[in-house]
Amino acid sequence: MSIPSFKPDEIAWAVTFDVAGEPASKANSRQLAKIKGRTKFIKSAKALAYVKAFQWQCPRLPDLLEGDLLVAMRVHYASRRPDMDESVILDAMEGFIYKNDRQVRERHTYWALDKDHPRTEIWVARLDDLDR
Repeated sequence: MSIPSFKPDEIAWAVTFDVAGEPASKANSRQLAKIKGRTKFIKSAKALAYVKAFQWQCPRLPDLLEGDLLVAMRVHYASRRPDMDESVILDAMEGFIYKNDRQVRERHTYWALDKDHPRTEIWVARLDDLDR
């Protein structure tokens, strides 16, 4: 079975943008903390710093995208060490691109290596706008 190559130029995207930096893996970046007497897992300092940097670079749409969405991203890591995990990126787009990441019904995540310029290229489309 062959996997078709990703061709972003063939889709009418609602928004596209790049974000510099290497995302922290949400699953591997949790730390245990006590909040109001209850033990909870929270994002690590690295993950929180990435979300802050991401949101500083992310466009804020005047009208958040509605309905079911497709998100594609190419994550360029600085090394082969980190796990590929797009969930922190999907969380970080809430309130900037769409209301809630539960709207993302289809996602395509691609791994790439760029030691000098780690970044994520992001494409978002409304599923209703796509000819299939």
